Amino acid sequence: MTRDAVLFDLDGTLADTVPDLALALEALRPPGSPPMDTGRVRHATAVGTAALLREGLGLEPGMADYEATRQAFLGHYQRLIGTATELNAGMAEVLDALEARDLPWGVVTNKPEHLASRVLAALGLAGRARCLVGGDTLTRRKPHPDPLLHACRLLGITPDRGVYVGDDQGDIEAAHAAGMPALAVAFGYADLNEAKLWGADGLLRTPADLLTFLR
Repeated sequence: MTRDAVLFDLDGTLADTVPDLALALEALRPPGSPPMDTGRVRHATAVGTAALLREGLGLEPGMADYEATRQAFLGHYQRLIGTATELNAGMAEVLDALEARDLPWGVVTNKPEHLASRVLAALGLAGRARCLVGGDTLTRRKPHPDPLLHACRLLGITPDRGVYVGDDQGDIEAAHAAGMPALAVAFGYADLNEAKLWGADGLLRTPADLLTFLR
């Protein structure tokens, strides 16, 4: 699979961001609350902020205090970014290998762009990612193909010459809708058995598997 560029989802795919998100949720939970199920928080992270608030705080859109709590959560998270977030094991070596091949890479995420930018900066990647498209960069976000098509324009490639790597069914749907091959990861926040059903063009059990696909 020879490609001209690689695009990554952020949460769960490129990095493990759950620890900082969990800290932000804990800051809003009543004292004495039972511990959160880390596995369920991981799964909710793959879906987005609404799922995190549902899982961590029992809130649903439309509730009276939902929007104020959502803003408070995002504020806590912004301050906590970089506290415990880390690249997934083996991902640093993969990024080094891509750059050694002069193969550009970028990030397309549903996380708000300013937060995603802070994550990349905390990971030391701000000057290395060739593009960053967040969930609010455009009017529509994944699983709509627009964010991936926009990233391709920024990189100067056609979608069929890129590949998107993600850990959620919406990632695969967005890539295919954009006319781009898609690889699902087994080390992200979704269940492996679910990932096998998404119709991806390949399944990465470790980050290093990406390099095999690109040979």
